[in-house]
Amino acid sequence: MLKEIYKIQATAELLFDELTVESAIAVMAEKINSQLKDKNPVILCVMNGGVVITGKLLTQLTVPCTFDAINASRYRNKTFGGEIKWIQKPETNLGNRCVLIVDDILDEGFTLEAIINYCKKQGASSVYSAVLADKKLAHKKPVRADFVALEVENRYLFGYGMDYKGYLRNVSGIYACKE
Repeated sequence: MLKEIYKIQATAELLFDELTVESAIAVMAEKINSQLKDKNPVILCVMNGGVVITGKLLTQLTVPCTFDAINASRYRNKTFGGEIKWIQKPETNLGNRCVLIVDDILDEGFTLEAIINYCKKQGASSVYSAVLADKKLAHKKPVRADFVALEVENRYLFGYGMDYKGYLRNVSGIYACKE
């Protein structure tokens, strides 16, 4: 497996370097601070991919907030999506709370749609979403993110929380796998 990972990393194309990504996160944080300043949000990190962007974003948020996590996955260390599997639900009571869902990428949109619906069923007063990367697709997605750091082309990506078969989330930069 490591041989495959090293090959993927060596042949990948850098789309956004660390400085570009960090700048985009800072701009997104300013927008979130402005829009959610009086809303007392629960920041809901979508595990595992959302851990890097959530950590980076949390240190730049000036709004009072609480933190929790949710884990709903379609990929489970594969390069294609399947049925949504609920692995972890938040412990925080979402009733009458503003929720900000933070994830690494908005790809097809099915996972984010399911998480938004879950939050609404739990009684959230409002639900927002923030993603590091919004993938440009030729067809319409079931949901749109409220806050987007970067728009990306429709390629398989890794870095900054996005993975290749469970690896390369820790890479500082956003890379596209060679076609």
